[in-house]
Amino acid sequence: MSDILAFIGCGCFLVAAFMTDIRTRKIPNVLNLAFVVSGLLYQGAAHGLDGLYFAGKGCAAGFGVLFILYLLGAVGAGDVKLFAGIGAWTGILFAAQTLLYSILFAGAIGLGILCWRREGLRRIKRIFGSLAGVFMFRSLVPLNADRVHHLTFPFMWAVLPGALAGYFYMY
Repeated sequence: MSDILAFIGCGCFLVAAFMTDIRTRKIPNVLNLAFVVSGLLYQGAAHGLDGLYFAGKGCAAGFGVLFILYLLGAVGAGDVKLFAGIGAWTGILFAAQTLLYSILFAGAIGLGILCWRREGLRRIKRIFGSLAGVFMFRSLVPLNADRVHHLTFPFMWAVLPGALAGYFYMY
């Protein structure tokens, strides 16, 4: 029963984060802090020190992997803290599965947006031009210069279905 409660708690926070990210394109720090702290408290209360250790490892793993993606410019800072909360509530395995499925959903959403806008070929040319510049000049400046033209959308469009897919895959 305690496992299902962890997923229910995690799901409640994910729905709240989804709604705020869709409306404002930000996930508030207050929500993320409550997500992480409540996950740590729940696991500690339900499973003692083992649960706290489980939640701490999940929190660190979720934060660490998304922080690398944040440094690469792929996600926002709110998403980094959100995955720390996912890890705190449900552990490393579910956080990793959610991330994997979220990236797959994000790719599909991105392709859908590109097809809808009919910008695919132009963006592919821009990507290959930037990559050619990186290899020719042996510098990351061409990639950073093209950052203005990156396609963006709220990552929660992909995280919520990614979490659902991860849950259904596990059970």
